[in-house]
Amino acid sequence: MPDNKYKLSARRLATMGLLMALAAALNFLESLIPAMPMMPPGIKPGFSNIVVAYCLFYLNSRDALAIAVLKSGFVLLTRGVTAGMMSLSGGLLSLVVMILAKKLTKPGKFRFFYVNVPGAVFHNIGQLCMASLLLKNTAVFYSLPVLFTAGVLMGCLTAVLLRAVLPALSRISGAGGEKPFRKDDW
Repeated sequence: MPDNKYKLSARRLATMGLLMALAAALNFLESLIPAMPMMPPGIKPGFSNIVVAYCLFYLNSRDALAIAVLKSGFVLLTRGVTAGMMSLSGGLLSLVVMILAKKLTKPGKFRFFYVNVPGAVFHNIGQLCMASLLLKNTAVFYSLPVLFTAGVLMGCLTAVLLRAVLPALSRISGAGGEKPFRKDDW
């Protein structure tokens, strides 16, 4: 019996390592996208949040939290303390909202949208709150309408992309045999 326990923990560790590597790679690729002219800084698609959402839907909240925190650690190491703090504040608030949204929605055709859109919006709100704390200024909240709209659009994009990459992600995590993704989650 102990061998089985170690196999499961080794499998979980390997899965989380692969998912973290994917989140870090997506985060890095996203950082290469230039800022959009005449838009507030930081409007990005949120590709790495697809991995966090996948963990939330198909693994568990603890794994989603681990990926969100580790992803922020990656940002800290590659882009500095301020970017790391912004990533962590947005990621944690987003995850809390996504967990609540997931609990409040039933499996159905648009569940990924019902969870990812509020998550994206609150990711931006969390980052604005951190920016306000760091700058000791509330003027950053003037960009909230633009960031709210961007959050809705990017949340829709990540919901569509999550659905598109589910087969590949389920192969990484082994969800195909243990906990297959459900079509009614779309």
